[in-house]
Amino acid sequence: MARTTDADLTPQELRVLVAVADAGAFSAAAGALALTQSAVSHSVRGSERKIGAVLFDRGRTGARPTPAGDKAVAHARRVLRLLDVLTAEAGGAARSDTVEGPLRIVAFRSAALHLLPPVLQRLRVRHPGIEPRVRIVREVGRGTAGEVADGKADLAIATLGGSVPLPPGLVANRLLEEPYALVHPTGHTAPRSLPLVDWAENCGSYTRDWWAAQDWIPKATVEAEDDGAVLSLVSAGHGMAIMPALSLAGAANTVGITDLGLERPTRQVGYVTTSELAGTAVVRALVRELRATVPHAMSLLSGEA
Repeated sequence: MARTTDADLTPQELRVLVAVADAGAFSAAAGALALTQSAVSHSVRGSERKIGAVLFDRGRTGARPTPAGDKAVAHARRVLRLLDVLTAEAGGAARSDTVEGPLRIVAFRSAALHLLPPVLQRLRVRHPGIEPRVRIVREVGRGTAGEVADGKADLAIATLGGSVPLPPGLVANRLLEEPYALVHPTGHTAPRSLPLVDWAENCGSYTRDWWAAQDWIPKATVEAEDDGAVLSLVSAGHGMAIMPALSLAGAANTVGITDLGLERPTRQVGYVTTSELAGTAVVRALVRELRATVPHAMSLLSGEA
């Protein structure tokens, strides 16, 4: 399909692309947008002509984005979000630099449980006009950073330096270095002899190299969906695990934690946003509170304060 020289896509055309991708069908997207199905179909065809690529595979079961469609929808979400930010920040500037509007945050489970609450509390006190919206996403594959790349979040709390490279167009900054420890049933005399309980979560190259060099770590016999399930299994005596510090915050007294020594592995945790959103007032406000709060929160979790 040859690229044409028509005008750029309009915001409405972008909204249609996002709605079709979210709904998985032209008819459902039409209902969500209060349009007719023919209007949605016409809009998508027009977008495809302008872009010069087929964006959706149509079939009896609905409409699924093609690889080109995935990229177009991700960019559409990000452009529409910037339009929202433009309106909110211009309005705030007209009202004596008030920072306000929605702020979409995504985090993996342990960060959402133990890092975000004090950050959000400070944010609400300092900027009551900001409306945080938090989602918890498993930190596997593209993880939380992928949500930002796809335009579904403004900022992610993410593990950095993992096996999956950071998507293009994103910026990342480190917040903390999180040590791993050996976790086992309390009082067990030989925890390294226990079966391994594990779960899939992104980790850095240093952690993977350390893990590969430990001949005492067996292949996992139990694999759980998240770190909370791992702790429950260890607590019940079903094995041992090697887990990062955030996952161990508030562990039950039936769980023993043993330091892995000076050569212990660590995990880098930071925030990820887009290059466009990094300079917006709402994201800057959140980053300031993250940098001010996270070191103190980690010291509390480690018992240093």
